[in-house]
Amino acid sequence: MSPAVFSHGDLRLYLLSLLAEAPQHGYGIIQSLTDRTGGTYTPSAGTIYPRLAKLEEEGLVTKTVDGRTTIYAITEAGRAELASREGDLAGIEAGLTDSVRLIASEVRQSVQDAMKSLRADLAAAEKGERTAAKNRPRTASDDSRLLSREEMHRADAVINAFRARVRTDLRTHIAKGGTLPSTVVTELEDALDNAARGVTVSLSSSGS
Repeated sequence: MSPAVFSHGDLRLYLLSLLAEAPQHGYGIIQSLTDRTGGTYTPSAGTIYPRLAKLEEEGLVTKTVDGRTTIYAITEAGRAELASREGDLAGIEAGLTDSVRLIASEVRQSVQDAMKSLRADLAAAEKGERTAAKNRPRTASDDSRLLSREEMHRADAVINAFRARVRTDLRTHIAKGGTLPSTVVTELEDALDNAARGVTVSLSSSGS
């Protein structure tokens, strides 16, 4: 995810801009980056601290230890570099906005595609049940129960396949360094609720 959000060297300059606003500890910097990207990018400590150490070596930041907390602050040399690259910083911020929007869109599309597949599978299952109901003798209660059990197994397979697909997509996204915005989780929750309501309605209709 990092390459998609920050190009080579851009994160270094962006760290300077964050510290120019106020001194921060490492976790605060990570949280700031998460907040600024709407939760789509949370860098690891292994990404942030080596860059802070490099900035310190270059004399662009300093660090002070307050108990167990290390506070980083920008130096005058750091402010001078930041001022000299004001145009670059503006470009980074513009690109960051576009990257975050693209990532969020990709996650939403993945969820929407998964829900579309689920709805198609449910519709196919319902159609199969109706066809089977027409073909089986109405008096064959044993056959009816057997068919219902088979369709239940099929429904379980559909649900498990959906879970596996969405889980894989989300884990892949997070493994690449991304995070899951609460808005996407809310959309997924709403979509699943709507799908569940649809199943309930279909069951009520078939039972009436």
